[in-house]
Amino acid sequence: MKLGLNLGYSGARLDLPVEAVVVAEKIGFDSVWTAEAYGSDAITPLAYLAAKTERIRLGTGVMQLAARSPAMCAMQAQSVDALAGGNRMIAGLGVSGPQIVEGWYGQPWGKPYHRLRDYIQIMQKIFARAEPVTHEGREISLPYTGEGSTGLGKPLKSILHTDPSLPIWLGALGTANVRLAAELCQGLFTLHFVPGAFAALARPIEEGFRRAGQSKGWNDFEVNAGVTVKVTDDIEGVLTGLKPQIALYVGGMGAREVNFHKEQMVLAGYGDAAQKIQDLYLAGRKDEAIAAVPDDYVDARVLVGPPGRIRERYAAWAESGVTGLTLETRDPRVMELMAELADETPAIGPTAALLKLDKG
Repeated sequence: MKLGLNLGYSGARLDLPVEAVVVAEKIGFDSVWTAEAYGSDAITPLAYLAAKTERIRLGTGVMQLAARSPAMCAMQAQSVDALAGGNRMIAGLGVSGPQIVEGWYGQPWGKPYHRLRDYIQIMQKIFARAEPVTHEGREISLPYTGEGSTGLGKPLKSILHTDPSLPIWLGALGTANVRLAAELCQGLFTLHFVPGAFAALARPIEEGFRRAGQSKGWNDFEVNAGVTVKVTDDIEGVLTGLKPQIALYVGGMGAREVNFHKEQMVLAGYGDAAQKIQDLYLAGRKDEAIAAVPDDYVDARVLVGPPGRIRERYAAWAESGVTGLTLETRDPRVMELMAELADETPAIGPTAALLKLDKG
């Protein structure tokens, strides 16, 4: 199991946990991930961490499409990869939601699926440097020839020579985008994943492989799940402390009509709770929305408790089919415990997990 460290959003202050990242690299973590919402951006911290580390992969989880053009996204990813010595950068992408896209970036929500496809393909053309980049997409075209164009746009080729196959991962919730990730990208961020949910992901992933052609399969694709890990005797207290973030995402991270996080809770079998949380949150009754998050839903998504309980529950994650776990922690004890568990209990991988589910 590949382990990653999720640094998350900045909050009011940008407090980059450099020491935790150095510890993670030292004990064998595979990657470190940054994020962006409407605070600090995801790329700048990675440029700083590139100078403080030697081996650990540097990923964005995720860069928002509306924040930058595909050409700028490719340029930033290439720049960090070059500063880091090469073969370390992972360009993780995501569409965010209508509230941020239209409210923060001032762009139309449009058709996210087609925009993603165009965006990824343009980035890949830039990385490859096979020829000056042109693209005729449903949402994005290069050169631009639409309204207001001078007609002087010229196809260009990146000046910077970097990894032509620099990996692009996609943070995806819906079936279409999961399939798209498997077709075009090298990795997938699963959101709100719980052990046992891999079968639902496998079908669109394998459909994506088929669309990509015979050369694409599980050996060429990483599936990453995020998990909060806390060593504690106060299990109930920790679960309660995690509920505000879940209520924020299920209740308020998106509009009533379009909230992908709520949809995932519904798919996990908590439809009534999800609807109640959203109704309460949007009515301004946030404390009640938080209280409405079920304990067992929180517990299924995390590894919380004394080391023995975490060790016991980790087995389900090792057999879940994901190739990597990204941890939300800055505690060296947690990182060391998870590194030990990853060594003691090898992950069985996607193919074996699917065989096990078929037999079950």
